[in-house]
Amino acid sequence: MFLRAFPARADRPNRTPTPMLDPSLVHTTLSRHQLADGFEIVVDLERSHGSWLRDAISGDEYLDAFTCFASWPLGYNHPKLGTDAFRRDILLAGSNNPSNSDLYSSLMAEFVASFATRVTPEGFPHHFWVAGGALAVENAMKVAFDWKARRLGRTDLMEDVNDLVILHFRQAFHGRSGYTLSVTNTLPDKVGLFPKFPWPRVHNPFIVFDDEGGIANDIEAEEARAREEIELAFRRHGRRIAAILLEPMQGEGGDNHFRTQFLRFLREIADRHEALLIFDEVQTGFFGSGRPWLWQHHGVRPDIVAFGKKTQVCGLYAGPRVDEVQDNVFRRPSRINSTWGGNLVDMVRCRHFIQVIHEDGLAAHIAGIGREVIDGLRCIARTSGGFVRSVRGLGSLIAFTLPSDQARRDVLHALAAARVLALPCGSSSVRFRLPLTMTSAEAQLLVDRTEAAVRSAKSGSAPRTVAVETATASD
Repeated sequence: MFLRAFPARADRPNRTPTPMLDPSLVHTTLSRHQLADGFEIVVDLERSHGSWLRDAISGDEYLDAFTCFASWPLGYNHPKLGTDAFRRDILLAGSNNPSNSDLYSSLMAEFVASFATRVTPEGFPHHFWVAGGALAVENAMKVAFDWKARRLGRTDLMEDVNDLVILHFRQAFHGRSGYTLSVTNTLPDKVGLFPKFPWPRVHNPFIVFDDEGGIANDIEAEEARAREEIELAFRRHGRRIAAILLEPMQGEGGDNHFRTQFLRFLREIADRHEALLIFDEVQTGFFGSGRPWLWQHHGVRPDIVAFGKKTQVCGLYAGPRVDEVQDNVFRRPSRINSTWGGNLVDMVRCRHFIQVIHEDGLAAHIAGIGREVIDGLRCIARTSGGFVRSVRGLGSLIAFTLPSDQARRDVLHALAAARVLALPCGSSSVRFRLPLTMTSAEAQLLVDRTEAAVRSAKSGSAPRTVAVETATASD
């Protein structure tokens, strides 16, 4: 049959069965009309639960260390999202689609108040909402460009400011929109053949970790190289660098972590040269590190933070430095804007996520779960003969490095065969993006299946499967 009806779940007896396309037809249907190069599985939205993603075709359940590229924080069908209050709010928002930039609602105001007081740290009075992480980063750059132009006395909106630039880092992924194409530089297929701005790009001095979690590389030399390149960029561009842009942990580029000392240097040099410091926390923010924002682990306050993914609705928050110019984008109407100003359904979902995360103490919970997984992976690394290296992470954001891209592919294939969804990053690393609700038993299961996958890859017996082959396509 082309359509089938899913029966109501036992815990929701009053739900009307919903006719849906037969899962076996999903890929062929999509392929007629678009590039359909995602996972071979088809997500069963009815029966997936918690940390387990169910394949609607086979019925197999996968331990989800993928979480839709770190965008799905509470797992599938969380019981607190089955309440009458949530269903009332989400149905009301989903039955309408107001242009939130100009047409306000109680649902929007409730979300903004919750986010600004329970997620945004104190001292960041400005917020902006948009659909898409790349557009969050792009608008953060626009805030900086406008601020810098006005600091330079360029207040005529018809004036040419094409000499303003953004200083950014190698192995950065900030998105695929107009401005963000010029600062993303992970894989050529992300940015190749699209025109870009020649903005200054500098060395990224990331930490390589030993099997005990200590620093294994000459990080002082790495940071000295980066400082030299940054100083050179400021000499070349003078006062025309509007902002320094950095992921406080680079995701797609390799789950690259930086020392607090280096972030302090960025703060100091941004202040010295009148540039804004922007942190891109689209992947790392919203409690994924065990704190609301990864930058809080370092105690280095940025001027602007871009966010997305787990927050559902994307956007940015900004501090008081922006107010050094009178007519900044948060004061002058229509300087940054979009029709929808985000999405009301995403706002409702995010507000309820915030409530669950606080009620259930999920920030502290995932910090502990992350330590359990990292400790387990370091045990694997110590007995792998160097096959598994540089285990690293905070909270739900975990990665390890393998000897080569082929070794990484073998491990990912073996994980998929063991019913674990994971992701690549960098040139030869595997990353996990855990749901904040993962249990200790599931964390141990993830470690056990990873150990088996490593043994399989080392022995050359890793199965060849396409289940994870295309998980590299997006971020």
